[in-house]
Amino acid sequence: MEFHHTSVLLDEAIEYLNIKPDGVYADGTLGGAGHAFEVAKRLSQGGRLLGMDQDMDAVRAATERLIPYRDRVTVVHGNYRDMAGAFAEAGIDKADGILLDLGVSSFQLDTPERGFSYRVEDAPLDMRMDRTQALTAEDIVNEYSERELYRVIRDYGEDRFAKNIAKHIAAAREKKRIKTAGELSRVISGAIPMKVQKTGGHPAKRTFQAIRIELNRELDVLRDALNTMVDLLNPHGRLCVITFHSLEDRIVKESFKENEDPCTCPRSFPECVCGKKSKGRRVVRRPVVPKEEELQRNGRSKSAKLRVFERTE
Repeated sequence: MEFHHTSVLLDEAIEYLNIKPDGVYADGTLGGAGHAFEVAKRLSQGGRLLGMDQDMDAVRAATERLIPYRDRVTVVHGNYRDMAGAFAEAGIDKADGILLDLGVSSFQLDTPERGFSYRVEDAPLDMRMDRTQALTAEDIVNEYSERELYRVIRDYGEDRFAKNIAKHIAAAREKKRIKTAGELSRVISGAIPMKVQKTGGHPAKRTFQAIRIELNRELDVLRDALNTMVDLLNPHGRLCVITFHSLEDRIVKESFKENEDPCTCPRSFPECVCGKKSKGRRVVRRPVVPKEEELQRNGRSKSAKLRVFERTE
């Protein structure tokens, strides 16, 4: 299957990256190289782009798509949390812009064997973004304790029926190992009142999201990586992050706020004595969201938000 992904907030991300032709840029979530292609074509031969993705399908697709700009592009397989190491290996000191487009790609959702979609009956419970890792969604569903499942669904799915869903999963797997998306979806449906299912969207959506986040450690990776990425920026360099749900957006918002104003002194102090200095500023106070035209063209852009941080001298 051809790797296809519709880049969300493409024009806005490119605008806020403020690309210089001879600058150095990094895309930590290459996907189908939609954003990366637009960055690369704006670079001169003196510019450079480092692209990373933990999904080998994305790495292969992006490498092929970026062939016209191979003289200025380096593509590596890896998680963006290791961007500092990737910079060192590529001989890059600092960047003028870094982009993260979080969440699941259209390709991953639309490829049944990847197991990300709750709509494909016989899809395996995989959900690995990096298919070289051993743990799968099937392992979490069948081997986490009921209490651990409850925590995952409550914290990452924010589902008010998390306790009942975990209880139903634990009971179902006692009879038979849960192996497919269809099997798990039916178990989840049995845990949610029918009147809620009629008005609240697909009953499995939140649980599938929660398991995917837990499996790929998405929020932990994001939380750990943001400060490092700010430190990897040149003066006036920008970090642009596109999120797709409230948990991601909250982490980005708080990280940018803390990097702008890290002072921990009580407000009553006449001057700062903690010694923590600002690393930059939030370019936009409110997140940038898709325009109506994009929402009509791509329904998956509905929950997208872009936040931007600029490094100071």
